Amino acid sequence: MTDYSEEQRNELEALESIYPDSFTVLSENPTTFTITVTSEAGENDETVQTTLKFTYREKYPDETPLYEVVSQENLDDNDVMDIIKLLEQQAEENLGMVMIFTLVSAVQEKLNEIVDQIKTRREEEKKQKEREAEEEEKQRFHGTPVTIENFLNWKAKFDAELLEIKRKKMKEEEQAGKNKLSGKQLFEMDHNLDTSDIQFLEE
Repeated sequence: MTDYSEEQRNELEALESIYPDSFTVLSENPTTFTITVTSEAGENDETVQTTLKFTYREKYPDETPLYEVVSQENLDDNDVMDIIKLLEQQAEENLGMVMIFTLVSAVQEKLNEIVDQIKTRREEEKKQKEREAEEEEKQRFHGTPVTIENFLNWKAKFDAELLEIKRKKMKEEEQAGKNKLSGKQLFEMDHNLDTSDIQFLEE
């Protein structure tokens, strides 16, 4: 008969020596503990981190342990869902063997992948923004396509504007015609006019 409690005790001791800084026992009965898993540093020294909580069931390792993600840093909801699925899959595959180290290692690998993906995601976001900016730029320089209909509308407006300009010009000329001074009026305004031509000729 398997001595579950002894297997569990031995595994706990091993885990404590493997993860001295990130392993914390929360309770003895049932045995519950957390292990904080941090990824390797990414390109800009960013890391992702998660704290996993495990609880031994009575017949562990012949039963899977209970597990949950109790906290996370720099992970989005999809990443957390992926970690839960990974734990589920690994727990099923390792049934009958002590498996916490295997589960934590799998999560560690997953976190390292996520850090690499963050770089790719950022590059993708940057490219996406550049594409959107280019599209906006194109839209600004892209005028209205010319159709016969909108050309005729434009031409009607243009002709109306031209006609208006001509009318104004004719009115101004009429006004200017009314205001023309006669020779006598010009002479009265400037007495030098009668000698200015002679002076011009002499020069």
